[in-house]
Amino acid sequence: MMTNAQLATASLDDIVFDGRNRHYGAYELRALYQRHMTRALIIATAMLALLLVFPLLAQLLKEDVVVAPTDADKGKVTLIAPPLAPEKVITPPPITAPPKSVLPAAPVQHLATTRFTEMKVAPDDQATEDVPDHKLLENSTISAVTTPGENSTADLGPLTDNSGPKEIGSDVVKESAYFYVEQMPELPGGGGQKAIVAAIQKAVKYPASALSNQVEGKIYVSFVVNSVGDVSDVKVVKGLGYGLDEETIRAVKTLPRFTPGKQNGRAVSVAYTVPISFKIQ
Repeated sequence: MMTNAQLATASLDDIVFDGRNRHYGAYELRALYQRHMTRALIIATAMLALLLVFPLLAQLLKEDVVVAPTDADKGKVTLIAPPLAPEKVITPPPITAPPKSVLPAAPVQHLATTRFTEMKVAPDDQATEDVPDHKLLENSTISAVTTPGENSTADLGPLTDNSGPKEIGSDVVKESAYFYVEQMPELPGGGGQKAIVAAIQKAVKYPASALSNQVEGKIYVSFVVNSVGDVSDVKVVKGLGYGLDEETIRAVKTLPRFTPGKQNGRAVSVAYTVPISFKIQ
């Protein structure tokens, strides 16, 4: 056992291993622990410094690399745009008011007027003035006073009707076709777009030129079902030729009258684009 004097100067490891086997290995590991930690810290700090300094050294030591043009770049010509000329400020000409047209003064016409006399029933001795003759009133203007002048014989001519058209025709407002509406047009038997494609496929006949050249594929055709259900504006969007385009248009035009499409409860025109397949069997 250690004395009090020895305990005052002994380390923690000496106190822990007092009276124990110090040659077992644990004592040596604990005694060298501080040295090993210091050495590991120094090595880690040195490696971190190298990692930080290495990119900077590589950047300083890197030489300028000249990139040689490849064969693909030899035939290219780089065009350099000329410098832009300074914009010229164009001053608009001063706006002058158009001269006011002076209309010639209309000649003053002094018309003869006859005073309107209010009719009252009174005895002859109390009448203050006579009633003018009706023949005098035919060519004069009724007024509050009677004045001499020219008789009013101006002819105003017949009245003309300058009102607009009574109804809006198809040439005034052209109805535009919808691509999708609340209620799409349908054939009399229904079936939607599949029934439309099937009806067109059933109506087409393979042209002889397409059969002889073994032409197959799809034709995309567009048409419009108007507000009364008739088919119009039939066009081939993507065709195959060899008479197949014309045959597809003919088959679409043979479709029966549709039940028209509706939007907000009103019948409208609807545009369709459908694929028609041609395959030799």
